[in-house]
Amino acid sequence: MSQLTIKDIENQLSMIHNEQDQFLKDCENDSRKGVQVLLQRWRKKKAEEKALEQQFKEMTQYEQGLYNMGYRFIAGVDEVGRGPLAGPVVAAAVILPQDAFLPGLNDSKKLSEQKREELFQQITECAISIGIGIIPAEVIDEVNIYQATKQAMKKALMGLSEKPDHLLVDAMEIPIAIPQTSIIKGDSKSVSIAASSIIAKVTRDRLMVRLGHEYPQYGFEKHMGYGTAYHLDALKKYGVTSEHRRSYAPIRQIIEVK
Repeated sequence: MSQLTIKDIENQLSMIHNEQDQFLKDCENDSRKGVQVLLQRWRKKKAEEKALEQQFKEMTQYEQGLYNMGYRFIAGVDEVGRGPLAGPVVAAAVILPQDAFLPGLNDSKKLSEQKREELFQQITECAISIGIGIIPAEVIDEVNIYQATKQAMKKALMGLSEKPDHLLVDAMEIPIAIPQTSIIKGDSKSVSIAASSIIAKVTRDRLMVRLGHEYPQYGFEKHMGYGTAYHLDALKKYGVTSEHRRSYAPIRQIIEVK
């Protein structure tokens, strides 16, 4: 070991996955502080990978139960954008292959923007099919946000290239003739729903960034349409756009004042 530099050892460790590898034992016997730091870092990374693997396995329990019952194409369905004062509600439906492995997959709200973007790419590459449903503010005002959310979910399902034979839905029931299971907080309990929550979230965020360019004074790219102080100040100063939900109380109040 002594003939190897710290850099050599770092490179070697990056290629090791087996915890019983002899090279790890050799590192344990190396008295150099730099080697011990690298070994500790390797073990920490390995522990993190194991935790993510275990988390992913736990989040496949609903899917595995359905596979065992003979279902083949299971679609997770979730939405984002019920609360904002502006922009559409967006739903996504995702059918993952049975052998999918996406460590770190979780409820989109619990992930950083960078991690969501990474997983968005991975999901897009591995999914059997992805469908997206977008319902604009004017329809939300016409039918209410609950019904608009159902419409978005149904639209997402209709956009799938492969018809699912069972749905896993985050705390909703979709008016469609496909067997479905509604799961409370499903985006943190099912990999299919978590995948759909990420697709929906990233899709909507990108739409809001685009609206931010169209209406720079409102800062949509900063708050994604939610009722932040910045957004409310802009509304009072510049008024309401066609992207705002006029049936929502804060917008309705501003219209009444105007």
